[in-house]
Amino acid sequence: MKAVAVVVLLLHSAFSDPRVAIAAQVSDTAPPAITYSAGSGVIPARYFGLHIHRASSTTPWPSVPFGSWRMWDARVAWINLEPQRNRWTFTALDALLQLAQEHHVQVLLPLALSPQWASDRPTETSVYGPGNASEPRNLSDWDDYVRAVVIHCKGKVQAYEIWNEPNYKVFWTGQTSQLVDMARDAQAIIRSIDPGVLLVSPSATDGPRGVAWLDDFLARGGGSYVDVIGFHLYSDTPESTAQLANQVRQTMKAHGLGTMPLWNTECGWNKPKPFPSPELGAAYLARTYLLDWSAGVQRIYWYAWDNHGFSVIQTTESDDRTLSPAGNAYGMLISWLVGAQITACSMANDHTWTCTLRRGSSTEHVVWNPDRKIDLVLPHSWQATSATVLNQPQVALTSNVVKVTETPQLILGTASR
Repeated sequence: MKAVAVVVLLLHSAFSDPRVAIAAQVSDTAPPAITYSAGSGVIPARYFGLHIHRASSTTPWPSVPFGSWRMWDARVAWINLEPQRNRWTFTALDALLQLAQEHHVQVLLPLALSPQWASDRPTETSVYGPGNASEPRNLSDWDDYVRAVVIHCKGKVQAYEIWNEPNYKVFWTGQTSQLVDMARDAQAIIRSIDPGVLLVSPSATDGPRGVAWLDDFLARGGGSYVDVIGFHLYSDTPESTAQLANQVRQTMKAHGLGTMPLWNTECGWNKPKPFPSPELGAAYLARTYLLDWSAGVQRIYWYAWDNHGFSVIQTTESDDRTLSPAGNAYGMLISWLVGAQITACSMANDHTWTCTLRRGSSTEHVVWNPDRKIDLVLPHSWQATSATVLNQPQVALTSNVVKVTETPQLILGTASR
């Protein structure tokens, strides 16, 4: 028989005590209250992306596999590559590109941050330095920058991104129409030099405010000049990142871009500080990757592998080498998902989520509950034989009832791997 893979999540119940373990049963027949089924195809390794700040200096190459790398906060922006007009410094970027090639990782390189000499407001405050958030005074300087970088990186970069978080004044103080012009020029230059490369839109953030910015960018024609829509799906919970992704996709659809890929080009958590526990952080990471794919996100770049200041869900310890619970979870989740399909994630009327995964001719299940421990009765149709809690070894099941917590666990059946 075929086995089945499902992700189950029970949300807050207004009338129940979260300290009490309860019994719940997965239904094969009850209609879902919410369904995400925008994910399509087999999940590739490049769905799992990272940011790495110091890969060519103090941070060892990650000990978990991953498929893509966004080189932001890696000191390879415009301000680093051309600190003075026509004086190029590619040494740091070349070292990172060499690492990417050695480890067969795809590169997303943001094009952003005006050097003071090119800035229209060179003394204006920004998060990185004076003038960096301003638009360039002359569009020709931007064109020269894009051209020089694409020529230098031809065959080594798979995607470029226009700017970073343009709806935050600390990163961008220009007009949206100016970013449309910059995307138009970048597209023409990239197509003429390295036509197989993808161009990602400016990645807005901040929930509904970011969606409003994207709507304006697309209304001004920005969608004509990009191949991928980027967005930073920062949110309160993994479940709300999927809701936000759905809002972004609806905005794309409204502008005739419903089939264009959506990438979560920066994701993680920076609050609360301190985060409740490293184990909850691992659970958040896993649930994010599970739910985002079902909501139509085709790539996630976790922020960040070696960040110990902004990030509260850290994937490494302070030595940038030793895996944290979230780092271990990242590696285990890759083994669960790469090569599988998520056909749907559905929330039932009792707030139980079920995500169905298929791998070849078999189906597997992942289950969790973010609020309390429950005894979950598994359907007979699953033919469940074993369970693997995230970051724990696989155990054989002796009944059709499993203890479910906030940490996802993979349920395998008789026909599973």
